[in-house]
Amino acid sequence: MLKGISPLISPDLLHVLASMGHGDEIVLADAHFPGHSFNKRVLRADGLRIPDLLEAILPLFELDNYVPHPLIMMAPVQDDALDPRVEESYLERIYKTNPDVAPIQRMDRYAFYERAQSALAVVMTGETAKYGNIILKKGVTPI
Repeated sequence: MLKGISPLISPDLLHVLASMGHGDEIVLADAHFPGHSFNKRVLRADGLRIPDLLEAILPLFELDNYVPHPLIMMAPVQDDALDPRVEESYLERIYKTNPDVAPIQRMDRYAFYERAQSALAVVMTGETAKYGNIILKKGVTPI
């Protein structure tokens, strides 16, 4: 264990986060996401919920403030509905370190899948919330 780093962050996840440059993206995927179908680098965080991972990651990770939307989630398919509590629970954790972050962008399911292909990694979590996937775009770490 390291001081100041949440035990929720595995050594593999810490390595990916440290390897990311500005503009790189990472997907925090719910348990239903077909991560292995869309990305070669898949990390496991089974049993962990995305709000808890956000709280662990974001003190170490600068979101990109040079783009309109450094946070991206999947939009519901036609005739489906979002549970607003999912986004609210994510934003509650995100606002702790990023109170002025731009609103979350919602993206069509297939566009989200395409975006996941170019992400540096997909982290498969134990999140069971429907439409629980979120992409984080890394920014420039201040000195």
